[in-house]
Amino acid sequence: MCGIAGALDLRGRREFPTDRLRAMLGAIAHRGPEDEQSHVEPGVALGARRLAIVDLAGGRQPISNEDGTVWVAQNGEVFEYPEFQRELVDRGHTLATRCDTELWVHFYEDLGRAMFDKARGQYAVSLWDRKERLLLLGRDRVGICPLYYAEVDGWLLWGSEIKAILASGMIDARADRRGIDIFFNTFCAGTSRTFFEGIHILPPGHFLAVKDGRVEKHRYWDLDFPDAGAEVRMKDPTPLVDELEHLMRQAVERRLRGDVPVVSYISGGLDSTVVLGLSSRERGYAVPSFTIGLNKAGPDERSQAVESAEALGSKLTMVTMDRADIINAYPELILAAEGPVMDSSAACLMQLAKAVHAQGYKVALTGEGADEALAGYPWFKSQQVRNVLRRTLGNWAPSKIRDVIVGSMKGDPAHLPPRYGFQGARTAQQDVYDLMAQARTFLYSGDMWDDLGTYAAYDDLGITNPNFPRWAPLNQSLYVGYKVMLAGLLLHGKGDRVAMNSSVEARYPLLDEDVVKFCSTIAPEYKLKGLTDKWLLRQVAARTLPKKIANRPKTMFRASRSEAFFDSARPAWVDQLLSRESLRKTGYFDADLIAKEIAAHGRFPKFAPKRIIMDLSLTCVAATQLWHHTFLGGGLCDLPTWTPIREGVGVTGVDLNISTYDHAAAARA
Repeated sequence: MCGIAGALDLRGRREFPTDRLRAMLGAIAHRGPEDEQSHVEPGVALGARRLAIVDLAGGRQPISNEDGTVWVAQNGEVFEYPEFQRELVDRGHTLATRCDTELWVHFYEDLGRAMFDKARGQYAVSLWDRKERLLLLGRDRVGICPLYYAEVDGWLLWGSEIKAILASGMIDARADRRGIDIFFNTFCAGTSRTFFEGIHILPPGHFLAVKDGRVEKHRYWDLDFPDAGAEVRMKDPTPLVDELEHLMRQAVERRLRGDVPVVSYISGGLDSTVVLGLSSRERGYAVPSFTIGLNKAGPDERSQAVESAEALGSKLTMVTMDRADIINAYPELILAAEGPVMDSSAACLMQLAKAVHAQGYKVALTGEGADEALAGYPWFKSQQVRNVLRRTLGNWAPSKIRDVIVGSMKGDPAHLPPRYGFQGARTAQQDVYDLMAQARTFLYSGDMWDDLGTYAAYDDLGITNPNFPRWAPLNQSLYVGYKVMLAGLLLHGKGDRVAMNSSVEARYPLLDEDVVKFCSTIAPEYKLKGLTDKWLLRQVAARTLPKKIANRPKTMFRASRSEAFFDSARPAWVDQLLSRESLRKTGYFDADLIAKEIAAHGRFPKFAPKRIIMDLSLTCVAATQLWHHTFLGGGLCDLPTWTPIREGVGVTGVDLNISTYDHAAAARA
C-alpha cells in the first residue's frame, strides 16, 4: 500500500501551492516511507507516498498513460495485475512498468468510469483526465483502503488519511457531533460521515466524479443476496465445500503476489489458521506467522496460536501485552485511527504491525471477513435461538426476552429513539444497538442532545440496498455487519490504520470478491447450521487442518476495555481526560453523569447487560476525550497533540515483549 493526497480547483485553474502538497504528503509519510512523488498542473495536484511491494524499481507514482493525458495515484493493490497486464498488451497498450498502479490509466482509456467494475482488489485511487478535466476518486468494494475528502475555499482536497487534509492548512479540525453519535450507537466509525466536521470518507464501493466544479458521488457496487428461498441448496453440499476451498486457495494465491515476502497473522481461531495453512501450502513452505499474547488482559489464546503454528510448521513471533501495555499504546492508537476506538484489541494489532515491520516485512495476511460472510459472531446465534422460540412459542417469547434485556438499562425515555429497524426488519445486531442507544442517556450533555436534535444515526449507515426486505433474516444481518462493523471497525481502527501506522500492508483473502459473492449466494444453513457458525468454512478446514484445530469454537479476540482505563494503575492522563473540567471543555458529556457512572463501575453483576454496555460506553467516553485532545487543540491532559509533522508528535507507544517459536526450524531438524 501507499498513501495518496491531492487537490482540485473547483473554480478554475489556480495553481495548488507545492508546499501545501508536500505538507499533505509529509503527514502520511508512514504510509509510504520509501518515496514521494507528485504531478502538478494548473488546477490540479496529485501526490503519493510509496511503500514498494510490486515492481520495486519501476513502480513510482503518480504515473501516466503513453501521451501523458491521464494521471493516476493509487493506494493499495490490484491483485490480478499479471493477468490484466497481458490482457492490456493484447489490446495494444504499451506498459512502462510491471506495477499494478499503471493498470488504472489503461482501464480508464478503455472503459472510462466503468473501470471500477473491472478492477479487483483493495484500493483507493485518484485519476485525472487532462483532456476532459475530469477527476475520479474511487474506493474498493468492501472498504479496505480509506479515502477522505473535503471541499474548502473552492478546492476539493483528498487523502488516504484525514491528517493529509488537515496538513493542507486550509481546514480547521472541528468535531462532527453526528459522527460521534454514530460511534456511540454502534461503537464503530461512520462509513460516510467522519468525526471531523466537513471531512467525509468515501463509502466502500463508491467513486466521486468531479467535472466543471460539480462533485457527484456514485455507487458502483453493493453486496447483494438472493431472495429468501432462492439461495443455492444441494442435497449433498460437497460441491459447495469444493468451490469454497477453490476460491479461498485462489484468493490466497493472489494475495501472496508481489516482490516482497509475505507473513500471516494468526490467533487461536479458525479463520486466520486456515489462511496460514493455505498460504503455506501455496508457497510450498511454512509462511512465518505473528500473534498477540494477552497477559491478564483478556482471553488468552497463546497456547492455541502456538499449537496452530506448530501443526503448520510456521515460525511464530508472539507479542505479549498486559493492561498497562494496552493503555500506554492508546494515545498512538487514537492518533493512527483519527477517531475514538472502543475495541482496545486494536492497540494490540497496532503493536503486532510494529513487530512485523521490525523484522523487515511489509505485507501480512489476515483472517478478517469469514465472520461477516459465514455468520461467525454470537449475535447471529442469538437470532437463531429467537427464531426457534418464535416458531415454537410464538412472537411473545423472543419479544419478552428482548424487553427484559433492553429494558434493564432503564435509559431516559426523553432521549430514546423509537425501536428502529433497517427497512422494517430487526437484525441480529439490533438488541445490542438498542442497549447502546440507551447508554447515551447516561453520558450525553444537554448541549449534545440539543445539537443532535432529531438526528437518527441508524439512517446514516448506508443500509440502502432496495432488495434488503426480500432477503432471509440472516442475510439481512450479514449485510448490516458488512456495512457497519466490518467497514467502520475491523477495516478501520483495527485494519488499515493500525497496520499502515507501521508501514505494513494488511491483505484479506476472505474478503476476495469471488469469496464474498459465493458466500452471499449459498443458503443460510451452510453459514449457521443450528448453532455451529461458519459451517461451510469448517468443512474446508477439516480438509486442510488437524481435526482439533478445525473444530475450535469461535473466540472473539478481545483485550481489556474499561479495565485498562479504570485499573488502579492507570496513567494520570486518564483522570485528566475524565475530570469535570475536561468534560466541560469538550461539551459532549455531562460531567455529573460521567462521575456517577465511573463511581458505579464494576458494581453490577459481571454479565449484566448494563455493566457490559456501560463498561464499553465509558471506554468510548475516554477514547473520545483523547481524540478531542489529540486533534482539536489539546488542553485536556499532559499528552502531546497532533502536528502535521509526524516526527513532532512524540508518541512512541510501548516497548514490544517479543517471543519466537521456530517450528519451521524444528521441522527441518
